[in-house]
Amino acid sequence: MTETVTINKPAPILTGSLTAFLKSIDKLGAGAIPAAGFTGIDTSVYDPKVAQQTQLQKDVVTRAAGLDSLTGPQAYQQFMSPYQQEVIDTTLAEFDRNQAIQNTAMRDQAIQAGAFGGARQGVMAAESARGAATGRANLQAQLLAQGFQQAQAAAASDLAARQGLGQYQQSLGQAGQAQQQAILDAAAAAEREQQFQPFTQLGLIGQQLAQIQPGAFPTQTVGYAPPAAPASPLATALGVGTGVASIGSKLGLFG
Repeated sequence: MTETVTINKPAPILTGSLTAFLKSIDKLGAGAIPAAGFTGIDTSVYDPKVAQQTQLQKDVVTRAAGLDSLTGPQAYQQFMSPYQQEVIDTTLAEFDRNQAIQNTAMRDQAIQAGAFGGARQGVMAAESARGAATGRANLQAQLLAQGFQQAQAAAASDLAARQGLGQYQQSLGQAGQAQQQAILDAAAAAEREQQFQPFTQLGLIGQQLAQIQPGAFPTQTVGYAPPAAPASPLATALGVGTGVASIGSKLGLFG
């Protein structure tokens, strides 16, 4: 009995391309196994990396550690004017001079009134001295308070300026770090593409081959007859006997 087997074969013009493609696939498949002498894709060359902080960012952190000196109760002292004491001394000296002038005028009035050295003049002198001392203390306190307020305002302004500068430097530092991160990411992507390049290239070739029209793979019919089964010894003997009888009949050996 003859059997017919249908075999789909590619067009002869594609045979070379398909053969080369399949050999390349086999090579990559075998190369992916370490035992075949290939360690596989080196993922370490494109592993994610984080950009280091820039020097600006590090400087901001260092300076921020010193801002405590601008927020404590003694922060104003470093902003006190070095000339404040001179201003206070000069102002008080002028106060004392004016007070001395007033005391002299009051004494002259007492002398002219003939009351100098009397009890009334003594009370007036004591009151004048007490008022002068109070006025002098108040003046000194006002000068000190004014210097303190100015120093506090200067400390607050300096703190705000440093904070603003720190934020500006931090923004610049972050921008530089982001740029460095983009460079690292681009380098990692390039390394990854290089590692996967053989697979990507074969994938593109495979896509092109898969898109070829079905007509490029004609159907070829091949017919063949399967070989007969070997004869048994009995059949062989019977065949021989039949052949001998036929020959003997033709020769008249059996009447």
